Amino acid sequence: MMKLSNMVKGLASDAVAKSLIQNWEHDEGSLKFWRASSNFVYAFRNNQEIFFLRFSFDQENSIEQMKAELEFMEYLKANHYPCVSPILSINGKYIEIAQQSEGTYFAVVFRSAKGVTLDENITEVQCEDWGRSLATLHQLSKEYEPSDTKRPNWRDILRKIDVLLQRHPDEMEAMGELDRLTEWLQSFPISNRNFGLIHYDFQLDNIFYNEISHSFSVIDFDDAIYSWYVHDIITALGDVLGDNLNMDKPQVKSFLKGYNLVISLNNEDYNQLPYFQRFMKLYSFSRLLWSLEGCEIADAPKWLDDIKKKFVHVRDELRRGFGE
Repeated sequence: MMKLSNMVKGLASDAVAKSLIQNWEHDEGSLKFWRASSNFVYAFRNNQEIFFLRFSFDQENSIEQMKAELEFMEYLKANHYPCVSPILSINGKYIEIAQQSEGTYFAVVFRSAKGVTLDENITEVQCEDWGRSLATLHQLSKEYEPSDTKRPNWRDILRKIDVLLQRHPDEMEAMGELDRLTEWLQSFPISNRNFGLIHYDFQLDNIFYNEISHSFSVIDFDDAIYSWYVHDIITALGDVLGDNLNMDKPQVKSFLKGYNLVISLNNEDYNQLPYFQRFMKLYSFSRLLWSLEGCEIADAPKWLDDIKKKFVHVRDELRRGFGE
């Protein structure tokens, strides 16, 4: 999730995307805006094949962290795990830089994922495949060693939240929740069995289903962090679970069945799930709080007011859940 003020700058025109796409081979006139969330994403074609240009401000990301993200993806691909691949530019680079008057942008291009997106009508069989896909990723993560820069870990995220909350001293409920989470997580055991590099956004909008192979092709590793594997499970199931932690829902049971076919979860793992659900809510709250900073912009586009209202509503709903 990016700052709304940066989103306004980046969406003021297609000039940045048009400048960046010159670094990759493409069919002229095929560049189209796709979405803006944590990054700006544009779709384009090259020889009629679909690719995606993803870019962000330097204050939202860093080249080092992007390299760490791409290295993990290449490791997964090398081990036959289905995820999208980054594409070299005509300059022989995976990451290209554009200097603009409003700031510096970092860009990367990916192939499109193979498969179809699923929604809340996902079947129990598909849920089982979903859980198995995540567990397979975790199994590979256990053997992964980055060559240089590491992705952030759960402590880095909590420190980032702490720095943010210092700028918002009225958020006492969030500060209390941060203190409780920090104390709880510090007591959790860490081992190669239960801890490693996780996707942290393994939700249905980031996975594409192949019905024939019963597998998923995965995108968007830019939230990947080092944490407990059950943290990834609760985040993946976030939309399915909603505000409740009902592990008896058929979709949830099927997901966990698929996961346990690859990696067996024990009682300690299940007991930790509520804490990581609280982590997910606090992190989501902090990202909304951060995104809303500095968003009072003169002559702002109409869509900004609509997004602000949505963000404020969700932020306030999350705040009410702290301490429960």
